[in-house]
Amino acid sequence: MTSYSLPFCAALAVIATSASAELKYQNDTGGSVELYGQLNPAYLSFDDGQETTDALTDSTHSNSRIGLWVRQAFGENTFTFNFETGLGLRPSSSVSQTFEADALNWQRVNIRKIDFSLKTERYGVFSAGQGSMAADGAAEVDLSGTTLATYVSIPDTAGAFSFRETGGNLSNWQIGDVFGDFDGGRLGRIRYDTPVFSGFSISASYGTEILAENVDLDSASIAINYAGEIGDFKMAGALAYARTDPEGAEDFSDTIGSFSVLHSSGTSVTVASGRRSEQGHYAYGKLGYQGHWLSFGKTALSIDYYRGWDRSIQGSRSDAFGFGAVQHIDDINAEIYLGYRTYELTDAAADYQDASSIFFGTRWKF
Repeated sequence: MTSYSLPFCAALAVIATSASAELKYQNDTGGSVELYGQLNPAYLSFDDGQETTDALTDSTHSNSRIGLWVRQAFGENTFTFNFETGLGLRPSSSVSQTFEADALNWQRVNIRKIDFSLKTERYGVFSAGQGSMAADGAAEVDLSGTTLATYVSIPDTAGAFSFRETGGNLSNWQIGDVFGDFDGGRLGRIRYDTPVFSGFSISASYGTEILAENVDLDSASIAINYAGEIGDFKMAGALAYARTDPEGAEDFSDTIGSFSVLHSSGTSVTVASGRRSEQGHYAYGKLGYQGHWLSFGKTALSIDYYRGWDRSIQGSRSDAFGFGAVQHIDDINAEIYLGYRTYELTDAAADYQDASSIFFGTRWKF
Protein backbone atom coordinates (compact mmCIF):
# COMPACT_ATOMS: atom_id res chain seq x y z
CA MET A 1 0.00 0.00 0.00
CA THR A 2 1.44 3.33 -1.10
CA SER A 3 0.52 6.56 0.67
CA TYR A 4 1.46 10.18 0.14
CA SER A 5 1.18 13.07 2.55
CA LEU A 6 1.64 16.85 2.56
CA PRO A 7 4.17 17.16 -0.31
CA PHE A 8 1.79 15.35 -2.63
CA CYS A 9 -1.10 17.60 -1.53
CA ALA A 10 1.04 20.70 -2.00
CA ALA A 11 1.99 19.67 -5.54
CA LEU A 12 -1.64 19.13 -6.44
CA ALA A 13 -2.57 22.48 -4.92
CA VAL A 14 0.00 24.22 -7.11
CA ILE A 15 -1.41 22.50 -10.20
CA ALA A 16 -4.97 23.42 -9.25
CA THR A 17 -4.04 27.04 -8.54
CA SER A 18 -2.30 27.45 -11.86
CA ALA A 19 -5.32 25.96 -13.62
CA SER A 20 -7.60 28.93 -13.11
CA ALA A 21 -7.18 29.36 -16.87
CA GLU A 22 -7.88 26.46 -19.22
CA LEU A 23 -4.83 24.19 -19.49
CA LYS A 24 -5.22 23.10 -23.10
CA TYR A 25 -2.54 22.96 -25.78
CA GLN A 26 -3.23 22.38 -29.48
CA ASN A 27 -1.05 21.47 -32.44
CA ASP A 28 -1.47 22.25 -36.13
CA THR A 29 -2.75 18.79 -37.07
CA GLY A 30 -5.96 18.65 -35.04
CA GLY A 31 -4.40 17.35 -31.84
CA SER A 32 -4.64 18.64 -28.28
CA VAL A 33 -3.49 17.96 -24.73
CA GLU A 34 -5.73 19.08 -21.88
CA LEU A 35 -5.26 18.96 -18.11
CA TYR A 36 -8.36 18.99 -15.92
CA GLY A 37 -9.50 18.20 -12.41
CA GLN A 38 -11.70 19.05 -9.47
CA LEU A 39 -11.69 19.39 -5.69
CA ASN A 40 -14.80 18.34 -3.77
CA PRO A 41 -14.42 18.57 0.04
CA ALA A 42 -17.54 17.85 2.11
CA TYR A 43 -18.71 17.86 5.72
CA LEU A 44 -20.69 14.76 6.76
CA SER A 45 -22.82 14.44 9.90
CA PHE A 46 -24.53 11.10 10.58
CA ASP A 47 -27.09 10.52 13.34
CA ASP A 48 -27.71 6.81 14.00
CA GLY A 49 -30.58 7.54 16.40
CA GLN A 50 -28.37 7.56 19.49
CA GLU A 51 -25.03 9.13 18.57
CA THR A 52 -23.88 11.66 15.98
CA THR A 53 -20.62 11.28 14.04
CA ASP A 54 -19.08 14.23 12.19
CA ALA A 55 -16.25 14.11 9.66
CA LEU A 56 -14.49 16.14 6.99
CA THR A 57 -14.42 14.04 3.84
CA ASP A 58 -13.97 13.96 0.09
CA SER A 59 -17.36 13.43 -1.55
CA THR A 60 -17.73 9.97 -3.09
CA HIS A 61 -20.59 11.40 -5.19
CA SER A 62 -17.87 12.96 -7.38
CA ASN A 63 -14.46 12.62 -5.80
CA SER A 64 -11.54 15.03 -6.07
CA ARG A 65 -9.45 14.08 -9.08
CA ILE A 66 -6.98 15.15 -11.71
CA GLY A 67 -6.79 13.98 -15.30
CA LEU A 68 -5.28 14.35 -18.74
CA TRP A 69 -6.86 14.16 -22.20
CA VAL A 70 -4.78 13.60 -25.34
CA ARG A 71 -6.68 13.85 -28.64
CA GLN A 72 -5.42 13.53 -32.20
CA ALA A 73 -7.51 13.61 -35.37
CA PHE A 74 -6.76 11.24 -38.26
CA GLY A 75 -9.03 12.24 -41.10
CA GLU A 76 -12.60 11.66 -39.92
CA ASN A 77 -11.38 9.52 -36.99
CA THR A 78 -10.04 10.62 -33.60
CA PHE A 79 -7.62 8.83 -31.29
CA THR A 80 -7.91 9.68 -27.59
CA PHE A 81 -6.04 8.82 -24.42
CA ASN A 82 -7.50 9.61 -21.00
CA PHE A 83 -5.66 9.28 -17.70
CA GLU A 84 -7.58 10.11 -14.54
CA THR A 85 -6.96 9.45 -10.86
CA GLY A 86 -8.61 10.30 -7.60
CA LEU A 87 -6.41 12.17 -5.13
CA GLY A 88 -6.76 9.60 -2.36
CA LEU A 89 -8.52 11.93 0.08
CA ARG A 90 -10.78 10.47 2.80
CA PRO A 91 -13.96 9.27 0.99
CA SER A 92 -17.35 10.03 2.51
CA SER A 93 -18.42 6.43 1.85
CA SER A 94 -15.69 5.03 4.15
CA VAL A 95 -16.39 6.93 7.39
CA SER A 96 -18.35 5.16 10.14
CA GLN A 97 -19.09 5.24 13.87
CA THR A 98 -15.97 3.18 14.54
CA PHE A 99 -13.59 4.07 11.70
CA GLU A 100 -12.23 7.17 10.02
CA ALA A 101 -9.77 6.70 7.17
CA ASP A 102 -6.57 8.72 6.87
CA ALA A 103 -7.05 12.21 5.47
CA LEU A 104 -4.78 11.26 2.56
CA ASN A 105 -3.98 7.74 1.44
CA TRP A 106 -3.46 7.41 -2.30
CA GLN A 107 -3.49 3.81 -3.54
CA ARG A 108 -3.44 2.15 -6.92
CA VAL A 109 -7.21 1.61 -6.79
CA ASN A 110 -7.65 5.41 -6.85
CA ILE A 111 -6.72 5.33 -10.54
CA ARG A 112 -9.96 5.79 -12.45
CA LYS A 113 -8.92 5.65 -16.09
CA ILE A 114 -6.02 4.64 -18.29
CA ASP A 115 -8.11 4.51 -21.42
CA PHE A 116 -7.23 4.38 -25.12
CA SER A 117 -9.99 4.81 -27.68
CA LEU A 118 -10.56 5.29 -31.38
CA LYS A 119 -13.69 7.17 -32.43
CA THR A 120 -14.85 6.60 -35.99
CA GLU A 121 -17.76 8.36 -37.64
CA ARG A 122 -18.86 5.24 -39.48
CA TYR A 123 -18.17 2.36 -37.09
CA GLY A 124 -18.45 3.82 -33.59
CA VAL A 125 -15.96 3.90 -30.72
CA PHE A 126 -13.44 1.17 -29.82
CA SER A 127 -11.86 1.39 -26.35
CA ALA A 128 -9.30 -0.56 -24.33
CA GLY A 129 -7.75 -0.08 -20.89
CA GLN A 130 -8.94 0.84 -17.40
CA GLY A 131 -12.25 2.63 -17.80
CA SER A 132 -16.03 2.49 -17.71
CA MET A 133 -17.82 -0.74 -18.39
CA ALA A 134 -20.90 -0.55 -20.62
CA ALA A 135 -23.16 -0.62 -17.54
CA ASP A 136 -21.32 2.23 -15.79
CA GLY A 137 -23.80 5.05 -15.23
CA ALA A 138 -26.82 3.10 -16.47
CA ALA A 139 -28.56 3.32 -13.09
CA GLU A 140 -27.62 6.96 -12.52
CA VAL A 141 -28.99 9.00 -15.43
CA ASP A 142 -30.23 12.16 -13.69
CA LEU A 143 -30.99 15.59 -15.20
CA SER A 144 -32.07 17.20 -11.91
CA GLY A 145 -28.76 19.00 -11.37
CA THR A 146 -28.62 17.80 -7.75
CA THR A 147 -26.51 14.63 -7.90
CA LEU A 148 -23.78 16.31 -5.83
CA ALA A 149 -26.26 16.45 -2.93
CA THR A 150 -28.51 13.40 -3.37
CA TYR A 151 -28.92 10.68 -5.97
CA VAL A 152 -29.71 7.00 -6.37
CA SER A 153 -26.28 5.75 -5.19
CA ILE A 154 -27.15 6.31 -1.55
CA PRO A 155 -24.03 4.59 -0.06
CA ASP A 156 -21.81 7.26 -1.63
CA THR A 157 -22.84 9.63 1.16
CA ALA A 158 -22.56 7.45 4.27
CA GLY A 159 -22.31 3.84 3.13
CA ALA A 160 -20.04 2.55 5.92
CA PHE A 161 -22.24 3.64 8.83
CA SER A 162 -24.06 0.87 10.72
CA PHE A 163 -27.68 0.84 11.73
CA ARG A 164 -28.13 0.88 15.49
CA GLU A 165 -30.53 -1.60 17.07
CA THR A 166 -33.27 -0.23 19.33
CA GLY A 167 -31.44 -1.81 22.27
CA GLY A 168 -28.47 0.49 21.65
CA ASN A 169 -25.92 -1.85 20.03
CA LEU A 170 -24.54 -1.30 16.56
CA SER A 171 -25.86 -3.93 14.17
CA ASN A 172 -23.90 -5.85 11.55
CA TRP A 173 -25.77 -4.07 8.75
CA GLN A 174 -24.34 -0.97 7.12
CA ILE A 175 -26.05 1.58 4.88
CA GLY A 176 -24.15 0.14 1.93
CA ASP A 177 -25.49 -3.36 2.62
CA VAL A 178 -29.16 -2.48 2.24
CA PHE A 179 -29.03 0.46 -0.19
CA GLY A 180 -27.26 0.86 -3.52
CA ASP A 181 -28.01 0.94 -7.22
CA PHE A 182 -25.98 -2.00 -8.69
CA ASP A 183 -24.47 0.45 -11.18
CA GLY A 184 -21.64 -0.81 -13.35
CA GLY A 185 -18.12 0.32 -12.50
CA ARG A 186 -14.69 0.60 -14.07
CA LEU A 187 -12.40 -2.31 -14.93
CA GLY A 188 -9.55 -3.14 -17.24
CA ARG A 189 -11.70 -3.82 -20.28
CA ILE A 190 -12.34 -3.78 -23.96
CA ARG A 191 -15.45 -1.87 -25.01
CA TYR A 192 -17.39 -1.03 -28.13
CA ASP A 193 -19.97 1.74 -28.61
CA THR A 194 -22.07 1.91 -31.76
CA PRO A 195 -22.63 5.17 -33.60
CA VAL A 196 -25.62 7.16 -32.35
CA PHE A 197 -28.84 6.60 -34.30
CA SER A 198 -31.73 8.99 -33.51
CA GLY A 199 -30.35 9.45 -30.01
CA PHE A 200 -29.84 5.72 -29.33
CA SER A 201 -26.57 3.81 -29.01
CA ILE A 202 -25.55 0.36 -27.80
CA SER A 203 -22.45 -0.41 -25.72
CA ALA A 204 -20.81 -3.73 -24.90
CA SER A 205 -17.78 -4.53 -22.76
CA TYR A 206 -15.77 -7.31 -21.18
CA GLY A 207 -13.37 -6.61 -18.33
CA THR A 208 -11.37 -7.85 -15.38
CA GLU A 209 -10.18 -6.27 -12.13
CA ILE A 210 -6.58 -5.10 -12.62
CA LEU A 211 -6.04 -2.55 -9.82
CA ALA A 212 -7.25 -4.09 -6.54
CA GLU A 213 -4.86 -6.59 -4.98
CA ASN A 214 -6.17 -10.08 -4.17
CA VAL A 215 -9.38 -9.43 -6.12
CA ASP A 216 -10.03 -11.65 -9.12
CA LEU A 217 -13.23 -11.12 -11.08
CA ASP A 218 -14.41 -10.93 -14.66
CA SER A 219 -17.47 -9.10 -15.89
CA ALA A 220 -19.37 -8.57 -19.12
CA SER A 221 -22.07 -5.99 -19.74
CA ILE A 222 -24.27 -4.56 -22.45
CA ALA A 223 -26.27 -1.33 -22.39
CA ILE A 224 -28.71 0.69 -24.47
CA ASN A 225 -28.38 4.45 -24.04
CA TYR A 226 -30.55 7.35 -25.15
CA ALA A 227 -30.23 11.13 -25.13
CA GLY A 228 -32.36 13.59 -27.04
CA GLU A 229 -34.85 16.41 -27.07
CA ILE A 230 -38.50 16.49 -28.08
CA GLY A 231 -40.03 19.95 -28.04
CA ASP A 232 -39.53 21.48 -24.60
CA PHE A 233 -38.35 18.18 -23.09
CA LYS A 234 -34.76 17.02 -22.72
CA MET A 235 -34.56 13.29 -22.07
CA ALA A 236 -31.90 10.72 -21.25
CA GLY A 237 -31.97 7.10 -20.19
CA ALA A 238 -30.13 3.80 -20.09
CA LEU A 239 -30.87 0.11 -19.65
CA ALA A 240 -28.08 -2.39 -18.91
CA TYR A 241 -27.39 -6.01 -18.06
CA ALA A 242 -24.16 -7.20 -16.45
CA ARG A 243 -22.84 -10.64 -15.52
CA THR A 244 -19.99 -10.86 -12.99
CA ASP A 245 -17.85 -13.88 -12.07
CA PRO A 246 -15.85 -13.30 -8.84
CA GLU A 247 -13.30 -15.97 -7.92
CA GLY A 248 -14.33 -17.87 -4.80
CA ALA A 249 -17.93 -16.64 -4.87
CA GLU A 250 -21.09 -17.26 -6.84
CA ASP A 251 -21.64 -15.53 -10.14
CA PHE A 252 -24.30 -12.83 -10.11
CA SER A 253 -26.17 -10.74 -12.63
CA ASP A 254 -27.48 -7.17 -12.51
CA THR A 255 -30.30 -5.62 -14.48
CA ILE A 256 -30.43 -1.84 -14.08
CA GLY A 257 -32.03 1.13 -15.74
CA SER A 258 -32.81 4.81 -15.29
CA PHE A 259 -34.63 7.55 -17.14
CA SER A 260 -34.73 11.31 -16.60
CA VAL A 261 -36.66 14.11 -18.26
CA LEU A 262 -36.12 17.87 -17.89
CA HIS A 263 -38.72 20.39 -19.05
CA SER A 264 -37.74 23.85 -20.25
CA SER A 265 -39.55 25.24 -17.19
CA GLY A 266 -36.86 23.67 -14.99
CA THR A 267 -38.99 20.81 -13.68
CA SER A 268 -37.44 17.34 -13.85
CA VAL A 269 -38.49 13.78 -13.08
CA THR A 270 -36.02 10.92 -12.61
CA VAL A 271 -36.71 7.21 -12.05
CA ALA A 272 -34.38 4.24 -11.62
CA SER A 273 -34.65 0.57 -10.76
CA GLY A 274 -32.39 -2.44 -10.48
CA ARG A 275 -32.23 -6.09 -9.53
CA ARG A 276 -29.32 -8.31 -8.52
CA SER A 277 -29.65 -12.08 -8.51
CA GLU A 278 -30.18 -13.36 -4.95
CA GLN A 279 -29.63 -9.85 -3.51
CA GLY A 280 -32.96 -8.10 -3.97
CA HIS A 281 -34.18 -5.14 -5.96
CA TYR A 282 -35.05 -1.46 -5.57
CA ALA A 283 -37.05 1.41 -7.04
CA TYR A 284 -36.12 5.09 -6.95
CA GLY A 285 -37.78 8.37 -7.88
CA LYS A 286 -36.78 12.04 -7.81
CA LEU A 287 -38.64 15.29 -8.47
CA GLY A 288 -36.48 18.34 -9.18
CA TYR A 289 -36.65 21.99 -10.12
CA GLN A 290 -33.99 24.34 -11.49
CA GLY A 291 -34.24 28.12 -11.55
CA HIS A 292 -32.14 31.25 -12.04
CA TRP A 293 -33.06 33.08 -8.85
CA LEU A 294 -29.57 34.40 -8.08
CA SER A 295 -27.43 36.47 -10.43
CA PHE A 296 -24.28 34.37 -10.02
CA GLY A 297 -25.68 31.00 -11.07
CA LYS A 298 -28.44 28.43 -11.38
CA THR A 299 -30.10 26.88 -8.32
CA ALA A 300 -31.29 23.25 -8.37
CA LEU A 301 -33.58 21.64 -5.77
CA SER A 302 -34.92 18.10 -5.47
CA ILE A 303 -36.63 15.54 -3.28
CA ASP A 304 -36.16 11.81 -3.76
CA TYR A 305 -37.27 8.46 -2.38
CA TYR A 306 -35.64 5.01 -2.47
CA ARG A 307 -37.15 1.68 -1.50
CA GLY A 308 -35.27 -1.61 -1.52
CA TRP A 309 -36.54 -5.14 -0.99
CA ASP A 310 -34.47 -8.12 0.23
CA ARG A 311 -31.24 -6.12 -0.05
CA SER A 312 -28.71 -8.49 1.57
CA ILE A 313 -31.37 -9.52 4.14
CA GLN A 314 -34.20 -11.76 2.96
CA GLY A 315 -37.56 -10.27 3.86
CA SER A 316 -36.11 -6.84 4.66
CA ARG A 317 -37.19 -3.44 3.40
CA SER A 318 -34.96 -0.36 3.21
CA ASP A 319 -36.36 3.15 2.77
CA ALA A 320 -34.61 6.48 2.27
CA PHE A 321 -35.94 9.98 1.74
CA GLY A 322 -33.73 12.85 0.65
CA PHE A 323 -33.66 16.57 -0.05
CA GLY A 324 -30.92 18.17 -2.13
CA ALA A 325 -29.90 21.69 -3.11
CA VAL A 326 -27.09 22.79 -5.42
CA GLN A 327 -26.07 26.39 -6.09
CA HIS A 328 -23.83 27.18 -9.07
CA ILE A 329 -21.26 29.99 -8.93
CA ASP A 330 -20.50 30.46 -12.60
CA ASP A 331 -17.61 32.95 -12.43
CA ILE A 332 -15.37 30.53 -10.53
CA ASN A 333 -16.80 27.29 -11.99
CA ALA A 334 -17.93 26.04 -8.59
CA GLU A 335 -20.99 24.56 -6.92
CA ILE A 336 -22.13 24.60 -3.30
CA TYR A 337 -24.43 21.78 -2.21
CA LEU A 338 -26.45 20.55 0.74
CA GLY A 339 -28.06 17.13 1.11
CA TYR A 340 -30.26 15.73 3.86
CA ARG A 341 -31.31 12.07 3.98
CA THR A 342 -33.18 9.71 6.28
CA TYR A 343 -32.57 5.95 6.42
CA GLU A 344 -34.91 3.22 7.64
CA LEU A 345 -34.38 -0.56 7.77
CA THR A 346 -37.18 -3.02 8.50
CA ASP A 347 -36.27 -6.63 9.23
CA ALA A 348 -38.28 -9.36 10.98
CA ALA A 349 -35.20 -10.56 12.90
CA ALA A 350 -34.40 -7.26 14.67
CA ASP A 351 -35.54 -3.68 15.25
CA TYR A 352 -33.37 -0.78 14.13
CA GLN A 353 -33.37 2.92 14.92
CA ASP A 354 -33.96 5.34 12.06
CA ALA A 355 -30.88 7.27 10.95
CA SER A 356 -30.20 10.51 9.10
CA SER A 357 -27.32 12.39 7.49
CA ILE A 358 -26.41 15.96 6.56
CA PHE A 359 -23.98 16.41 3.68
CA PHE A 360 -22.55 19.85 2.87
CA GLY A 361 -19.74 20.68 0.49
CA THR A 362 -18.41 22.53 -2.51
CA ARG A 363 -16.96 21.37 -5.81
CA TRP A 364 -14.53 23.45 -7.86
CA LYS A 365 -13.61 22.27 -11.36
CA PHE A 366 -10.71 23.34 -13.52
